[in-house]
Order: sequence, then structure tokens, then C-alpha cells
Amino acid sequence: MSNRTEIVLDIETQNTFQDIGTYKASLLSISLIGVYFYETDTYETFLEADLPKLWPRLERGSRVIGYNLFGFDYPCMQSYYTGDIMKLPTIDIMLEIEKRIGFRVKLDSVAQATLGIGKSGDGLMAVEYWRNGEIDKLRDYCLQDVKVTKDVYEKALNEKKVFYFDKLGQKQEVQMPIAPPESNSAPQINLSLGL
Repeated sequence: MSNRTEIVLDIETQNTFQDIGTYKASLLSISLIGVYFYETDTYETFLEADLPKLWPRLERGSRVIGYNLFGFDYPCMQSYYTGDIMKLPTIDIMLEIEKRIGFRVKLDSVAQATLGIGKSGDGLMAVEYWRNGEIDKLRDYCLQDVKVTKDVYEKALNEKKVFYFDKLGQKQEVQMPIAPPESNSAPQINLSLGL
């Protein structure tokens, strides 16, 4: 058990933007959410039907960490969550990088340059795993992204910098002065009313 209560997450969906005919993440259906809980040092997954068990745990966390949370994960999650998911204390690593360099960079580029490892594939693979009923493969795929995101976050927290590969394949540094969360920064109310 740790006294840290940050939570790292990544979601996978049952369908694609092409399936729904628009680029509105809020219209996608969640297949699975992969989560790392610092407090228990565990990786867990939550299928769509299990999401109500996840919400109170997210609310108790000091910070939610992810990659493109505000642009993708949170809009998808909002239709399942009774509170305002945008109010959770959050570090969106993609947005933190974008603030500093002026453009967005893919997680795979950041992971390759910072950690020397990348993602295990693209989101379309996850949709195929879901459609084929390959839930174990879906879990493994999602949790690999969670692990990569956690490791990038740790680099930013400990070394105050991460790296990415630019369009010419050159490794570039990004200063990331992320401070640890305050010990009592978790919301003091149940945003989801405990549902």
C-alpha cells in the first residue's frame, strides 16, 4: 500500500468514429477502461458493465493521469458518469506537452523517445479485439498503454522533462515541471452521488 492516490487510466471503445459517422467521442461506447491505482500498486480493468464500481475510486484519487483525457477519454466516459467528469483533478500529459511546444504529439512518439518502448498498437486493434470477443487481448493492450502512460508521468514527475520524436525523427526535449499532487487534493464531495 502506498500513500499516493494518483490514478492512471486509458479507455478502449466498442466502435470507431467511422462507425458512428462523426468525430464526437461522446457518442462512442466504452468497451473497457484500464487503470493503475498507486494506492494499491495494482493494474485493473473495468468492462462497460463494471464502470459504476470505478467512479467512487476515481473520485477518491488525488489526481487522474492520462493521455488525451480531455479530448477523448473524458468525453467518452461522461455519458456513463452522473457527475461532471471534467471536475476531477487531472493531468492530461498530451495537453501538458502541447502547452509547451504548441502542437500535439502521439503517445507512441513520447513513449519511444522517453522510455525506449512504445504502445502495443493502435486503437483500431482494440475495437477488433472487442468485436472478436478477445477480452484478454483487449485487457493486455489497454494495460500496456496504461503502463506506458504511467512511466511517462513518472519521468515528468521525477526528471521534470519528457521527450518526443519530431517529424524528421529527431529526439526533442520538453520541460515538464509537474509537481506531485497535494496530499488532500481529492474532491471533497461525491461528484457521482455514489451511484
